[in-house]
Amino acid sequence: MKSMAARRRRSRAGIAAALIIGGLLLATGCGNFFVPENSSTSGGSTSGGDYVYVANQTTGTLSAYSVGSGALTAISGAPYSLGFSPTAVAVNPANTIVFVAGANSGIGYIDAYSIGSSGALTLLTQNNIGLGDPISLDVSPDGQWLIGLDGNGLTVDEYQINATTGQLTLATGATYVISNATVVPRALKISPNANFVFAAIGTAGDLVFPFNTTNGVLSSPGRLTLPANVSDNALAVSPDSGYLYVARSGTNGGLAVYTVSSAGVLTSITASPFAAGSQPFSVVVNSAGTAAYVANQLDSTISGYTIASGGTATAISGSPYSNNSEPSGLVIDKTGKYLLAISNSGSPDLTLYSFDSTTTGKLDFVSSTSTGTDPTGPVSIAATH
Repeated sequence: MKSMAARRRRSRAGIAAALIIGGLLLATGCGNFFVPENSSTSGGSTSGGDYVYVANQTTGTLSAYSVGSGALTAISGAPYSLGFSPTAVAVNPANTIVFVAGANSGIGYIDAYSIGSSGALTLLTQNNIGLGDPISLDVSPDGQWLIGLDGNGLTVDEYQINATTGQLTLATGATYVISNATVVPRALKISPNANFVFAAIGTAGDLVFPFNTTNGVLSSPGRLTLPANVSDNALAVSPDSGYLYVARSGTNGGLAVYTVSSAGVLTSITASPFAAGSQPFSVVVNSAGTAAYVANQLDSTISGYTIASGGTATAISGSPYSNNSEPSGLVIDKTGKYLLAISNSGSPDLTLYSFDSTTTGKLDFVSSTSTGTDPTGPVSIAATH
């Protein structure tokens, strides 16, 4: 991929000609589908493709587990040694490829692994992305584009995916410049309808890039600005693409919920943000858009909410739920029966929760595990869809 690295260097040289940021209004919310562990109805099977992958920054490894029957089972051969320190991981919509981004000695890489029938991974290709440094990854719903929020605070990286080989071809992507706030790149999400790419950039707020999945073009973004002493750290989008959920820390932080207009304008719903714990750092929404969960890093809890049709979030009974280890990332598994949390501080590194059979949406602790020889430093988690 030497040509990609060269193109990346040319791209960095042209960053000064950045896009002008447009203004945005504020918006509203949606929710989360869950199935009690003992329910006979599920969004999929607890076997045959229900896998979760954890990128461990300290050990430079990728852990892999199958999820089901109230247990996490390590996949044979895992954890996999990456040869670099990972920053982000993502699974494509077809559940055939896992992408892992990271860097070694200042050179960025995105490894592409094929997912076997048991969840085991086989390296397809290592993409050398030169100076690229994506700290958050997402794959477009059509599986054609891999998009990353670059840690340089200036760039959204974009690659076209060869679905057979996992090879990435550098696309145009986007650049941005913000002069009135400190940019801290945190997270990126593509809306399920593929119309927008959202980026959380810390105290500088959020960006909304109109997206054309046919040709990969990312248009000039609108920007959601924040008051002082607030940071937007993570994003989730409702299944119908009508709501954006934000894990917001700082003064008047919590779960911020916005409606998303057809033009990408964000409008805050009434009473947003909704109270959470200390330093919300990750957010996930279930597949039905009826509940949301926020990982509160500093007080080691997870807040759970039911989401009404108008976007209002109401705390679920028993929320917030104990995590014990500063949770920093959340996913809901393929079946919708389990929520998984990684904890960058470790001990344990990965925790599995089921959804209560009596109280809808309530989290029940199931099990926890180390993702390797601690400290592993789990930094990103992704699950099959």
